[in-house]
Amino acid sequence: AGLTAYNHTVDTSREHYPNVITTRSYDERLQTLENVREEGIHVCSGGILGLGETPATDHVGMIHTLATLPAHPESFPVNKLVPIKGTPMYGQEAVKFEDIVRCIATARLVMPATIIRLAAGRISMPESEQMLCFMAGANAVFTGEKMLTTDCNGWDEDKSMFERWGLFPMHTEASKVVEEPKFEAQSFEHFKQQTTTAEPAA
Repeated sequence: AGLTAYNHTVDTSREHYPNVITTRSYDERLQTLENVREEGIHVCSGGILGLGETPATDHVGMIHTLATLPAHPESFPVNKLVPIKGTPMYGQEAVKFEDIVRCIATARLVMPATIIRLAAGRISMPESEQMLCFMAGANAVFTGEKMLTTDCNGWDEDKSMFERWGLFPMHTEASKVVEEPKFEAQSFEHFKQQTTTAEPAA
C-alpha cells in the first residue's frame, strides 16, 4: 500500500521511563522497533522532552539507546511536551530551550545520517528558536495544522519560514514521484490502416 516508515518513540531514557509509562515496558518498545526493522520498514523513533526528566542524564540515555541499536533510526523526532489539562503531565515544568538544542546537537553528532525532525510542541517555539534548532543539527519538521490531538504549524506558515531562511525541502527515495509513461495519441483510423496493410499470417 506504500507504507515506508513507522513512528514509535522510546519517549525518554530507560531509567526515567517507568516514571511516565506503565502500560508497556521499555524492552517491548525496543522489540517493536526491531520488528519494524526486520520487515524492511524505516524506523522513526525519538523522544518527548519535558516529561519531568533530568536532561543531563535522561536525554543522553534516550539518545544512547537509539544510537546503539543495530542500525540508527532513519528519523529521530524531537517532541516538546504539549501539556494538556487533566493529564498527569499537566503543570510539569517546561523543558528549557537550551536543553532541546543540546539534545538535537548530541543526536546529530552520534547519528550523523539520521534525519532529525522537530515535531510536536514546535508551535510554542518562535521562528528564531526553530532556526537555532536547524543550526544545531535538525534538518526536517513534521508539518500540518494538527499533530495527533494538539495544534501544530501549518504548511503555508512553514513554507514561508523556510523561504525566509533559504531552506528547501529534502527529496528522499520515498518522496520521488515516478513520471507516468507518455503515449502518443493515435486515432482508431491509424489502427485500422495497420490491420488492413499487415501481411497475413503464414
